[in-house]
Amino acid sequence: MAEKQILLQGNEAVVEGAIAAGCRFYAGYPITPSSEIAEGMARRLPQVGGKFIQMEDEIGGMAATIGASLAGLKSMTATSGPGFSLKQENIGFAVMTEIPCVIVNVQRMGPSTGLPTSPGQGDMIQARFGTHGDSSIIALTPSNVKEAFDLTIKAFNFAERFRSPVILLLDEIVGHMRENVKLPGADEIEIINRKRPTCKPEEYFPYQPDEDLIPPIADYGTGYRFHITGLYHDKTGFPKGQSPMISDLLLRLHDKILKYQDEVTLIESKYLDDAEIVVLSYGGIMGSAISAVESARKEGKKVGWIKLITIWPFPDQYLLEVAKKVKAFIIPELNLGQIQREVQRATLGKAEIIGLHRVDGDIIRPEEILDKIREVL
Repeated sequence: MAEKQILLQGNEAVVEGAIAAGCRFYAGYPITPSSEIAEGMARRLPQVGGKFIQMEDEIGGMAATIGASLAGLKSMTATSGPGFSLKQENIGFAVMTEIPCVIVNVQRMGPSTGLPTSPGQGDMIQARFGTHGDSSIIALTPSNVKEAFDLTIKAFNFAERFRSPVILLLDEIVGHMRENVKLPGADEIEIINRKRPTCKPEEYFPYQPDEDLIPPIADYGTGYRFHITGLYHDKTGFPKGQSPMISDLLLRLHDKILKYQDEVTLIESKYLDDAEIVVLSYGGIMGSAISAVESARKEGKKVGWIKLITIWPFPDQYLLEVAKKVKAFIIPELNLGQIQREVQRATLGKAEIIGLHRVDGDIIRPEEILDKIREVL
């Protein structure tokens, strides 16, 4: 496929990114503002030999996504806040059983059914801590349509690479934004596939990690038999409850992601060399943040910006180093301070942390951020 320029909506870009990444199965339940993803996958998957199924609810959608991945297909589901909550138990199951899959959450205002067609960013913490127990997760958040395409591919690559569920956090702004974007040709896209066993079936242990802490995964129905359970298990997959096997498994599930945090962490920034304050944002608010910083620079104010692309694992050390050099962070977001609290935790009091929050279903405009910059400088 050669490079092509096309007018795309953010949700449509997720569909095209998933197809380009090799996704061949989608299961889900329509919910605003993510419904265009289900509609698009229903249309596109049959064209590439894939399967689409609308399930009876969000729980079933997540379960079917896990099952298809076990059978060897790259699999995805998409939802919004209420549906994301319903999927959490099965997301934890996928973490424990190390099943690669991608979960897209196009955020809207909550709690509960909230404002179905208005933007929100209230699921940032739910993405990290929504499921029960201790677990590590990878979550990415695009700020524009092209990033929605690119990060969908990246989400699949991380899922396959680390044998783990990966969460893609859009917000309604990005989901429904339309932009004229250039999509790369197939030969320009890096595709990562899961590591499969090279041993004989009778020698295979599904939870025996290699030196990289990640076990190869066989496809169901190919002669490599194994047991799947959400209980603590040994290398065979059968339940075991002895210490230290329990802690060894839990720590490996953490370490197989945290060991590679430098590879997973994606951040963009500008004007940090002389910045006295930094506007840190993510998702659909990032356009307003950049516009405000550009206006402030024209006024001679020393302001920089940071765009978080990888939300989890959180870039603690990076932000701590920035905090040592600046006076303050301004953090605009469409919630009551979910990422602001993480920045406060990570920066250890080295800089002032100033939130700019909006929770009325409207966006944060550039002039609101610029006014806050003027207050601080």
